[in-house]
Amino acid sequence: MRELVILSGKGGTGKTSITAAFASLAENMVMCDADVDAADLHLILNPDFNKTSDFKGGNEAVINKDKCTECGKCIEVCRFDAISDTFKVDPVECEGCGICFDLCPEEAIDFPEVICGQWHISNTRFGPMVHARLGIAQENSGKLVSLVRQEAKKIALKQDLDLILTDGPPGIGCPVIASIGQATAILIVAEPTVTGLHDMERVGELSRHFNVPAMVLINKFDLNFDQTKKIEELAQEKSIKVVGKIPFDETFTHAMIQAKTIFEYSKNSQASIDIKKIWNTIIAMPEFNTPAANNIFIPNA
Repeated sequence: MRELVILSGKGGTGKTSITAAFASLAENMVMCDADVDAADLHLILNPDFNKTSDFKGGNEAVINKDKCTECGKCIEVCRFDAISDTFKVDPVECEGCGICFDLCPEEAIDFPEVICGQWHISNTRFGPMVHARLGIAQENSGKLVSLVRQEAKKIALKQDLDLILTDGPPGIGCPVIASIGQATAILIVAEPTVTGLHDMERVGELSRHFNVPAMVLINKFDLNFDQTKKIEELAQEKSIKVVGKIPFDETFTHAMIQAKTIFEYSKNSQASIDIKKIWNTIIAMPEFNTPAANNIFIPNA
């Protein structure tokens, strides 16, 4: 089983549109939307929801008024100022650290698990998909990313699918770390800007740290040829293969408006032709034909 994770150093680089385009070309695969903080792959793939489950990723303090003597210890120890003078816990301010629960002399504070979001198993016109949505202001997105990847792997094993196509989150934080651990390879979608160059370098360093082979795709390369050249030079310096370049093409936008992949909307556009070449390059690379490890990295946060 192989897993390709599509990443970018920031949002808005075209990562999801490219993932959906690859889904049009891939065979015998399951899709995974690991961008749980702002999932949007479903907007293009229009899935039929088969299963929805709650995600419990943290705890929240609740004061039991029947036991509370209003001694003030909880207010004293709460460094997040989540407990008011009337001894009520603000669920937005509470970080779920549990210090009030541990130190309350009357044991008047409960610490139940809270529902932080939902995850789904769905059918799409290209195959099964696992995706999720984290609640507003909720934490533990890294654990939710690990969960959806594990569920995608279960589906792949059960249905004898040999590819997991994962739309990863932007940046280099905890959700990204959770999305690349033990992946077969990652594809970095970079834009030809100063920040795009910096973002690509940061994601490349992360891939090296976790020993996951990285490739680069330059999107909208013709908007700034100088920055495109710098990205290519940096990729060569860091031993990251540039698998292709895609020109700026408004067809992407028109396709998104119609909730279609670029191949469904205009298979003969220049961007479609280039993406197909890039996909064929990726699946032929030795790095992509080494099976992923069995374990998926699960972070502590």
